[in-house]
Amino acid sequence: MTEARPESRRMTISDPQVMRALAHPARIAIIEYLSSRDGGGTATELAEIAELSPSATSYHLRALAKFGLVEQAPSRGDARERVWRAISPGVMFDAGRTAGPEARAAEQALVEAHAARDMERIRDWLRRAGSEPAEWYEVALFSDTLLLLTAEEMAGVNEAVSAVLEPYRQRRRRADPPPGARTVSVQFHAVPLP
Repeated sequence: MTEARPESRRMTISDPQVMRALAHPARIAIIEYLSSRDGGGTATELAEIAELSPSATSYHLRALAKFGLVEQAPSRGDARERVWRAISPGVMFDAGRTAGPEARAAEQALVEAHAARDMERIRDWLRRAGSEPAEWYEVALFSDTLLLLTAEEMAGVNEAVSAVLEPYRQRRRRADPPPGARTVSVQFHAVPLP
């Protein structure tokens, strides 16, 4: 059984070294998985998620721990078992408006790693869409909408979208999901165009 912890706020990362450490597909997968579950996971459990061997996954877990992103959790009963959990239920990264070239490059590498993962999820959906049940096929959505907003309005849109998504976060619903619930990837990007 894992020890209960108070719900933490999202962690914001601006350190270029930490952003570079996170810009690895396996580490992104590990953080995403651990952030969505209270019970954590072992290197063996996470190896399938990271698509690596348990020993390679252990290496990545130790690196994430070095940067304060994961920690060892209490054992689930087997003292030989090493359980890991995320430090925060969510991670945001922001080099900062006045960041130098090193921080900008690290932030760009991390954003590109996330974008590649998101694009692969879309490609995976398109490969299997025809074999999905009709109710899931019909609700999948790809949308690219141009809005005309002030900075204040854009902040409001971002807050409204976050508020709509919050009650459905996997971490909140995992203990008692409604019948038929599936993990769904929602990507929301709001960036001003030139």
